[in-house]
Amino acid sequence: MFPQPEMTPLERYEPGVSPEEASARFYDVMRRRRTVRMYSDKPVSREVIENIVRTACTAPSGANKQPWRFVCVQDPEVKRKIRRAAEQEEHEFYTRRATPEWLADLAPLGTDENKEFLEIAPWLIVVFKLARGDDGSQMYYVNESVGLATGMLLAAAHQAGLATLTHTPSPMGFLAKVLQRPANERPFLLIPVGYPADDCVVPKKAIERKGLDEVMVVV
Repeated sequence: MFPQPEMTPLERYEPGVSPEEASARFYDVMRRRRTVRMYSDKPVSREVIENIVRTACTAPSGANKQPWRFVCVQDPEVKRKIRRAAEQEEHEFYTRRATPEWLADLAPLGTDENKEFLEIAPWLIVVFKLARGDDGSQMYYVNESVGLATGMLLAAAHQAGLATLTHTPSPMGFLAKVLQRPANERPFLLIPVGYPADDCVVPKKAIERKGLDEVMVVV
C-alpha cells in the first residue's frame, strides 16, 4: 500500500455573486471569443504571455504530471521560419491531402495556404505535449490533459483582450525542428496571440453556434 498523501485546505474561490450571475457573466465574456486571422503588430508584453501560460498550467492533468510545454516565440526570424514551413505543409494539404468534402467544409471559413498572421502576430505560442517526462517518466492521459490546458490558455488570452487562432498545420513535425525541441516533446498546436487588426473581420459562419438543445442532454 502507498502512504496516504499529504493534504492541504482548499483555497476557495468566491465570485461575490450568485453562481447563476457569475456563470452568466463569464459566458458573456467567452461568447465573444473568435478565431482570428487578421492581427495587429501592436506589442504584447511578456508579462501578459507569462500570465496566460500560468493560467493554462492550472489545468488538471493525469496524475498531475502536467505533460505540456509552451514555447513562446517572439523572435521575427524564428516566426518567419515557422511561417515558411507551415505554408509548405498547408500547400500540400490544400492541393493534395484534403478530401473534397473537407475543402467544402472549410470554404465558408475562407482559409487557404497563406499564413501571414504567423509573422504579424507579436507572439506564437507553440504547445507541445510530453510523450515522456524530461526524466523519462511515464505520462498519463496526455492528449486530454494538454487539451484542457490549451482551452484554459485560450480563455485567458481572451480575458486579456487578445485574439488567438488554433492553427494545426499537418504534419507539425517541423515545429520541433525549427524550435530545436527534444524528442520527448511532440507538437500539439500552434497559437498566434495578439491584438486583432483594426479592420479585422471574421467569417459569419464562425459566429454561428449550435443551440443548447443540440449539445446538452439532461437525464
